[in-house]
Amino acid sequence: MQIIESQKIYDVIIVGSGAGGGMATKVLVDAGLKVAVMEAGPFFDPANPEQRTQLKWPYESPRRGAGTQRDFGEFDMAYGGWNIEGEPYNNIGDTQFDWFRSRMLGGRTNHWGRISLRFGPQDFKGKDRDGLGENWPIGYEDVKPYYDKVDKLIGVFGSNEKRVNDPDGFFLPAPKPRLHELYYIKGAKKSNVDVIPSRLSILTKRINNDRGVCFFCGQCNRSCSVYADFSSGSCLIFPAQKSGGQVDLYVNSMVSEVTIDQNGKANGVKYVKKEDRQQYSLKGKVVVLAASACSSARILLNSKSEKHPNGLGNSSGLIGKYLHDSTGTDRAVFVPELMNRKRYNEDGVGGLHVYSPWWLDNKKLDFPRGYHIEIWGGMGMPSYGTGFDPNGLNKYLGLTVGGYGNGLREDVKKFYGSVIGMSGRGESIARKENYCEIDPTTVDEFGIPVLRFNYKWSDFERKQSKHMHETFEEIGHNMGGVVLGDAPGKDQNYGLLNPGRIIHEVGTTRMGSDPKTSVVNEFERLHDVENVFVVDAGPFVSQADKNPTWTILALAWRTSDFIIEELKKQNL
Repeated sequence: MQIIESQKIYDVIIVGSGAGGGMATKVLVDAGLKVAVMEAGPFFDPANPEQRTQLKWPYESPRRGAGTQRDFGEFDMAYGGWNIEGEPYNNIGDTQFDWFRSRMLGGRTNHWGRISLRFGPQDFKGKDRDGLGENWPIGYEDVKPYYDKVDKLIGVFGSNEKRVNDPDGFFLPAPKPRLHELYYIKGAKKSNVDVIPSRLSILTKRINNDRGVCFFCGQCNRSCSVYADFSSGSCLIFPAQKSGGQVDLYVNSMVSEVTIDQNGKANGVKYVKKEDRQQYSLKGKVVVLAASACSSARILLNSKSEKHPNGLGNSSGLIGKYLHDSTGTDRAVFVPELMNRKRYNEDGVGGLHVYSPWWLDNKKLDFPRGYHIEIWGGMGMPSYGTGFDPNGLNKYLGLTVGGYGNGLREDVKKFYGSVIGMSGRGESIARKENYCEIDPTTVDEFGIPVLRFNYKWSDFERKQSKHMHETFEEIGHNMGGVVLGDAPGKDQNYGLLNPGRIIHEVGTTRMGSDPKTSVVNEFERLHDVENVFVVDAGPFVSQADKNPTWTILALAWRTSDFIIEELKKQNL
């Protein structure tokens, strides 16, 4: 295929526009660098009337918001999903890895839960705690200044609690708990489970003139039209453009590989433009990969040359290895006292107002690392389906519920809002035998070799999930509720969702000081190629019992500062 070469030469080419790519764009453009941002999906702005779905009724959705045909439902604004037509991936043996890809400007930050948690001091030194995995080559003290900057730039509500491994930050006022959360607090306290205000990147007060304040529509998963929640496009990339900086967006552009010059240094990228299916090349002095942990690994593994026969930066053979996702499982509880509730608006933000950070000592348990508990429920606007399951209520409560017509309508009104859900999200152990690699027999519709996955949960994660369900049941009973569903057994991995389902995959380009046992250094630079950096979750040595986004943002800012200094010194 003929390659169409651009005459432009950028200071930095950034591949991916999500959390890491957006932060790198903002910092590098503000420093006066000429930047190109490559995005595999279309341009997206939630304030654009033609793209906005916020404040629309469920019946305005072609599928009433159902998620059966499209992941997360029609109104999630998630262009992409676990399965994308024309972009397959494969699993090895009985692996069941589910890989979520976002194809839109801003990436996954348009539809995530905005749970914005710092890793704590213990999270960077996991091996010191239990001998498992490896320590990061950096510690909390190295990242703290950047966590502070991210808090102030983006905005996050919460409260300072003086918890050692759940560090305090710069918080906006947290919204008060809703009724279903008050019931959870009551049940959790009886079990000595800690509960604190959530930490979400949603503005509860104004921080600048470019962004509005949350007005409690509860639809953050559609991305906010007044930019009150954090999305990379609206909060990082658009401000970089507005400041007059030099940033060009290349949307609908599937990057296939990083190109190198005769000296082995990166000099740009190749990509396929979706509109015409032609292959193009773009030149740059520095390449920053932020395509997501697995997508960046795919690009590097596909970037083969005489100097890099196993993929760019892969002299260690570790690109794609140590892949791991958060653990996850869920349970629902019916609370009779919440039947026939008075109807009033307490929707709040589009997410949880309180949560339970990890509260136990693993030395007293039969599994390592921890998990946090997220709470859901309430009287928010229902989409297609309402969480109302007459079969479940009939089975577990001995009631006759449901039917059709007026009887069904009355039962829905009676029971809606009476179910509270709990979701556990925990840390898994990074293992070399969990990995992604290039599939030698399959390409996508653009002719780019795809990934295949090998991933198994271990007993560490299974026992953690078992503990989650035991905790859910105890808290549910403490609420005066009836726990719905039978506790999943060993044959069901104790309810563990498939790896990839929590969309927290990390570790495929792991950070380390030794080039033989890692892919990037402490500034997320490839050991093998001095002008290529990875600023998504690929460099994570370990996950924590926290969502990774705030750490991606902080490390991307830290790496961007390093790139600026190296360019000033003419080292790149």
